[in-house]
Amino acid sequence: MREVREAFARFWPLTRGDRTWLVLITGCVVLAALAETASILLFADLTDHALGAGSVSAFWGPAGAWLGVAVLGALVGYLGNSLAVWTAERFVLRLRAAVFRHVQELPPHFFRRHRRGDLVERLTGDVEAIERMVVSGVVGTVSAAFSALFYAAAALWLRWDLALVTFVLAPLFLVAARRFSGRIKAASQEERAADGAITSVVEEALGNVVLTQAYNRRRAEERRLDREARAWMRASVRGARASEKYEQLVEVLETLCVLAVIGLGAWEISQGRMSLGQLLAFAAFLGYLYPPVRALGQLGLTVTAATAGAERLQEILDAEPAVRDPAEPVRAWPVGGWVGLHRVSFRYPGDERDCLRDVTFTAGPGELVIVTGPSGAGKSTLSKLLTRFYDPTDGVIRLDGVPLGDMSLEFLRENVTLLPQETLVLHGTIRENIACGRPGASVAAIEQAAVDAFAHDFISALPDGYDTEIAPGTATLSGGQLQRIAIARAMLRAAPVLVLDEPTAGLDSVAARRVVGPLRRLMAGRTTVMITHDLSLAPDADRILVVDGGRLVESGTHEELIAHGGTYARLAAPDLAAAAPVGGSGPCR
Repeated sequence: MREVREAFARFWPLTRGDRTWLVLITGCVVLAALAETASILLFADLTDHALGAGSVSAFWGPAGAWLGVAVLGALVGYLGNSLAVWTAERFVLRLRAAVFRHVQELPPHFFRRHRRGDLVERLTGDVEAIERMVVSGVVGTVSAAFSALFYAAAALWLRWDLALVTFVLAPLFLVAARRFSGRIKAASQEERAADGAITSVVEEALGNVVLTQAYNRRRAEERRLDREARAWMRASVRGARASEKYEQLVEVLETLCVLAVIGLGAWEISQGRMSLGQLLAFAAFLGYLYPPVRALGQLGLTVTAATAGAERLQEILDAEPAVRDPAEPVRAWPVGGWVGLHRVSFRYPGDERDCLRDVTFTAGPGELVIVTGPSGAGKSTLSKLLTRFYDPTDGVIRLDGVPLGDMSLEFLRENVTLLPQETLVLHGTIRENIACGRPGASVAAIEQAAVDAFAHDFISALPDGYDTEIAPGTATLSGGQLQRIAIARAMLRAAPVLVLDEPTAGLDSVAARRVVGPLRRLMAGRTTVMITHDLSLAPDADRILVVDGGRLVESGTHEELIAHGGTYARLAAPDLAAAAPVGGSGPCR
């Protein structure tokens, strides 16, 4: 029960704004239960005075009252149930938005540690499970409690001694529910984890279908899905069996209770202490009483099962963002573009050693600074620090002399544009993909950005032009064309600072050469930090920084570093050899 209380306390605040509706729903539930109680009493009156006496005149009064109560109960029930569904869906909408908002603030390493499909399952199935606990569970508990209270009170009013005898068996329902709750919760936890695993396998298989086909991994992927699906089936069957055992046990208990009532009632009628109408009404009240009591036990099982989803969702909500906005961010200013790192070190959460150590450099407006080095040297980490996905472990990074941590994330990322290593595409048209660089941009501005990125011609040649639909993994465009769309997006943003993370990665030499021209135009007049293995632009750089083992080991121009003969010279050797003319003895510059 402690887990249930903690989960309820965590998510109940999200009902703020709907609590008036919950009170109204509760009122409808109470009125519906009262209407049902009144209907049973009117049935007893009809049985004794109209049917027992064979009097038609005694029929019309109770019959009209019964019909009026039934209509009132139907209207109130419809209103209450409709409001309950509407309120529940509002809660789901609010909870999912809150979790999604939090997820978008989490650092990149969080998504490397969690499978994407499992996160999708938490944002869908687990959110709905929590609604069944917090909103539907509350409404169901109130409904069952008031119904049980009214039916029990009416039964006591009819025959208190007979009622007390039959009430003795009622706690058996709650004992049975408690007995099965542990099994159902364990099965629910396994089932939800298996749901996430299945979604992950399907998502990964669809995303890597080329690899699957090229390496004949179809059967291996089928076996992987089968393994996860069987785990889900085992958990689902265990949960279903536990629930079914509970249901059948309760059926037997209800039958036992009803038989006890009928037996005792028959004795009372034979002694002249009870009428047939009273017995039928009494039996009806017990027939109506046990389902709410049973429902209370079933709600306990539902809530227990929902805690499995709550625990999985709380794991996400308890994950802390790597960075946050300062309490009082500095006021916005026209950014000039001066970037400076002073003795910056960084260690990823959970790692034992720094991936960057004591890095210092500056870059100014109009400068191109290239950061290169061996794989795994820590270069790409700089892009995450410059755009503040993480804060340095030690040292400070400044923009125009202001520490990045003193400004809002929105302001920082409006003025520092990242062109990531992976060409990111949204599901939508080419126009929408470019426009996300500056929402609200005019059609003319979008097309001018495409012209500047050398993308306008191939876009215009498409049958639907800028309205061509593209999506992640699209085969409509080549890698080089998608990269030029990404460059157009960055051009439209027009930020004074540009961070390029391997802008030609994954492109063949022809596509890479086609991208160089748009890149030069994109970098013009901006402070540009380019992280790359491709040194084709190195001769144009104002400064080249060589990172090795997390440290800045060399700094200088292309010519200076080649003459130095150190790490950069070794890294640049293949490019120099490729650029040398046939039969020549030196590099072609």
